[in-house]
Amino acid sequence: MTPQSTIAVLPASEGVSTAQLTGRLSRWLFPSLSDLLFIALIAWLFMSTGAHGWQSLLVDADVGWHIRTGEYILDHRTVPHTDLYSFSKPGAPWFAWEWLADALDAFLFRLAGLKGVVLTAGILIVLFATILMRRIVDAGAHLFAALLVTLLSVGSASMHFLARPHVFTLVFVSISMAIIEADRRGANPARIWWLVPLALLWTNLHGGFLILIAILGLTTVGSAIEAWMQRSAGAAPDWTPALRWAKLTSACGAVSLINPYGWGLHLHVVEYLRSDWIRKVVQEFQSPTFRDENMLQFEALLFIGLIAAGTHFRRSKVTEALWILFLAYLSLSSVRHVPIFVTAVGPLIAMELTGWWRAAAEGASKNSALGILHQMGNDLLPNFQRTSAWCAIAVITLAVMGKPIPWPTDFPEEIFPTKLIHAHEQQILHSRVLTTDQWADYLIFLHPEQKVFFDGRSDFYGPKLGDQFLHVTSGAPDWEQVMRQYQFNLVLIPGDIALAQLLRARPEWQEIANDGKRVLLGLRTSPVLATKIPWENQGSKD
Repeated sequence: MTPQSTIAVLPASEGVSTAQLTGRLSRWLFPSLSDLLFIALIAWLFMSTGAHGWQSLLVDADVGWHIRTGEYILDHRTVPHTDLYSFSKPGAPWFAWEWLADALDAFLFRLAGLKGVVLTAGILIVLFATILMRRIVDAGAHLFAALLVTLLSVGSASMHFLARPHVFTLVFVSISMAIIEADRRGANPARIWWLVPLALLWTNLHGGFLILIAILGLTTVGSAIEAWMQRSAGAAPDWTPALRWAKLTSACGAVSLINPYGWGLHLHVVEYLRSDWIRKVVQEFQSPTFRDENMLQFEALLFIGLIAAGTHFRRSKVTEALWILFLAYLSLSSVRHVPIFVTAVGPLIAMELTGWWRAAAEGASKNSALGILHQMGNDLLPNFQRTSAWCAIAVITLAVMGKPIPWPTDFPEEIFPTKLIHAHEQQILHSRVLTTDQWADYLIFLHPEQKVFFDGRSDFYGPKLGDQFLHVTSGAPDWEQVMRQYQFNLVLIPGDIALAQLLRARPEWQEIANDGKRVLLGLRTSPVLATKIPWENQGSKD
């Protein structure tokens, strides 16, 4: 090649490289519809003011003891195996089974306060919804069916949008199902083994890892049944897929044993989920009641999902049908499984709706409203199949922004007696306090050294202490016996419950403070109370 020909080739080569670079830059810098959905969900769910914004993620004070447990882990470089917070079961064995999420919460809290905790939880929630939308689109659903199912799924799962470790399960279920669904379509068969390290990480973040093992087990059974049905149709059965899924299930189950508690964690989680007492008294473990808006949205998805299960059985897609039926059963048994149902089977529901939509659109004229909408959905669909830098830009912007965003600096006053507690903080800190489980969580958050009677760790306290807690707060016949047994000298409870009325009627108890909704009562003979703050200066009504 002559020098002249070399010179002639270089500009053309550079031109192609520049075009490729420009295309890649524009792909990353120009927002996609998927990015716009991500940003819109942040604005819709969290950018309002008051209790419906970022602070809504703190309506459950369990996050308080999660943060303090994480700080213990960071400070001591070990995971606790015995209780840290109670005077009712001091030193009893305890499973801090979400220890890695706790440590992350503690790191975020030390870095940015409650803002860091709620921002991370909010981003994980929006990420779950965005991944769900992408999965539905990748499955081949029509755009309008995809949007409808995504928004209904977000509405159904919204009752569990809290800054607690279970938000990791929402994201990991969606990621896991994306990998499984792609494999079922024949795409990226090697990627399915990514589920093994994912299961290891998931196990140490939240107990929801068991749902992955259950889904993989169902996929193994479904694949075996599908192979057997091939034999029934006259073809030689291919058992390879079922064996492959069985190996994957075993591998994920094996790595889940790599946690600070070993196989004891699995036993503990199973016992927790099977506890009759938990199912009786903890609302999120009870069956859904189809009255609230989010449960009505779930009802619609459940109805379509059961129809989709029948459709898949008819098409010999046994695995997908088993997913739907198993998760539907779980969600009807316990409302806390509703988010898992909509996350896992959302694409199957959307494909059922897509079939109905296409059947209606087939006979429609291209110039009709239905025809135009059908074509519009097809044209816009590819824009949901890519992601640009705008999602990261949105997250970074929120991370560095202070005002005017009302980031929480405390738990919501509408739910927790924050002002009352702060006004009597030292008094409470040096007392044997009887309070609600959620308010006990808040006390632990304020002062980890504060020992409480009963907090949000219902799996730790068990039915015996749980019943004592319910009996004393409801004014059951044995309430005085429980009061004497644990030597309470301070009571912080809602002013309208039975115990508040009973204590007001007792001369040995005196009202210290009352904010109209919550009341603080103290035992007159308590030396701690007498020396800390005189009764006569606390607005006593006696």
